[in-house]
Amino acid sequence: MDGEPAGIWAAPVEPGEITDAVGNCAHLFQAQVPKSGDVRAVVVGEQVFCALITAPPGVLDWRSAYRSLTYEPVDCPEPVRAALLRFLGEFGLHFGAFDFAVTPEGEWWFLECNPNGQWAWLEHAAGLPITSAIADLLENGVTG
Repeated sequence: MDGEPAGIWAAPVEPGEITDAVGNCAHLFQAQVPKSGDVRAVVVGEQVFCALITAPPGVLDWRSAYRSLTYEPVDCPEPVRAALLRFLGEFGLHFGAFDFAVTPEGEWWFLECNPNGQWAWLEHAAGLPITSAIADLLENGVTG
C-alpha cells in the first residue's frame, strides 16, 4: 500500500477481544513470549542454518520492521537441532523454515514451521550457504 509491503502482523490481543466473530476465519493465538530476538532456522536435509533476527525495541513481529532489522548467524543448540530433524522426519520433509522467539535468557520458543518458507533474503543478510545446500540436496538426494 502506498509503495510499501502490506501484511497482517502479530499483535497483542486481550481475552475480552476474542468473541464468536473469530469463527469467521482462521486465527492463531499464542502466548506472548518476552524476547530479545527471533531465530529463523532453515533446515535442508540434515543441515541446519540459523540466523538471529533483531528488531528495534518494542517491535513484536519482526516482519513489520524489515528495514530496521539486523541479522547474524548463530549456532543451533543441539536439543533444538535434534527436534528440528525429528519434526521434518515425522512429516517426510527434507526442508523447513522454522521460527523461534528467543528470550532474554537465551531460551528458544518454537512458533512455527513453514515447509516452503522464505530463506533467500536470509542467506545474503546472514551469510548462510542455503542455496548451495538446496542444490546439493536436489543433485545428490538425502544421505544418511
